[in-house]
Amino acid sequence: MPTFLVFFIVFSLLVLIHELGHFVMAKKAGVKVEEFGIGYPPRLWGKKIKETIYSINAIPFGGFVRLYGQDEKVVKDKRRAFYAQSKKKRSLIIMGGVVMNFFLGVICFALVYSKLGIPTQLDYIKVLDVTHDSPAYQAGIKPGDKIIQTEIEGRIEIAENSEAFVDLIIAHRGEELVLVMVDGRRLKVTARTEEDTPGGQGALGVGITNTEMKFFAWWQMPFRGIIAGLEEAILWGKEIIYSLGIMIKNLFRGVIPKDVAGPVGIYQITSEVKKGGFLAVAQFTGILSVNLAVINVLPFPGLDGAWIVFILLEKVLGKKRRRIEQLLSQAGLALLVLLMVLITINDVRRLVAN
Repeated sequence: MPTFLVFFIVFSLLVLIHELGHFVMAKKAGVKVEEFGIGYPPRLWGKKIKETIYSINAIPFGGFVRLYGQDEKVVKDKRRAFYAQSKKKRSLIIMGGVVMNFFLGVICFALVYSKLGIPTQLDYIKVLDVTHDSPAYQAGIKPGDKIIQTEIEGRIEIAENSEAFVDLIIAHRGEELVLVMVDGRRLKVTARTEEDTPGGQGALGVGITNTEMKFFAWWQMPFRGIIAGLEEAILWGKEIIYSLGIMIKNLFRGVIPKDVAGPVGIYQITSEVKKGGFLAVAQFTGILSVNLAVINVLPFPGLDGAWIVFILLEKVLGKKRRRIEQLLSQAGLALLVLLMVLITINDVRRLVAN
């Protein structure tokens, strides 16, 4: 499948799922949905079913939901208008898109794990590969070896996971260590100093993991896949929040992030991910969907998070300020469009430079 088609499907799915969340919650709250559109106007085709127009539009990316009473127009039936709903109902409608994006991320990750196996934590560190002539190679460590503990000057250290093992080795660069294997072997190895470590290698010259992909009975895999998918989505959510925090902090310091990708950058990444097949694209879609959920929670005008802030302010101040909210949202959207243009220009420059 051509890259542009994969990109189109992924991007459209992310936006449509988001808008579907708003649509479903609006219907549940009794708010009239005037239009649910695939793509953006001008409209190419539309059919009214009951009270909602379902349309296909000329600009083929994403979609939108138009709610009754969301703007400043005078409405005849206030009971069905968005702004006439309780704070709780409006909050649920607004957050519907975020929840659906997060849910899509869980489903994408669950699909990957259901096919590749469920990641299961081991109670030892498993050696995946050993670099030729590295300290580990010279010590006789082989792929498949299982490390249960490390001895340093007679002191026993047990790493809970791969990251803890790496931190332990780095903390003792230049020292002789004894790696104890499951089969009882005790192998002496000296961790290289940072100066003696070739680029792309670690202090020991090994690839390690403390997880393995495990398969269960066919009827268990979907359920276990969903649990693993939920854990993965939460993990990515935390990682994205942390990265956003670093990025915002750097922006206040005047440092412009170089690794932020816009549509052009994501298209380029899609072309690489596509080579890994369907499951790679599914995982990439999951990451993007969780990313979209996290970004939309941000309290920036034009994003869903800002509408939640407006509702909270309304609760504190006891009054709706629809005109101010709309002006802030329009200004926020304009800034977001400008930011996207600048990121796209940066993507193009980076593409040309490479």
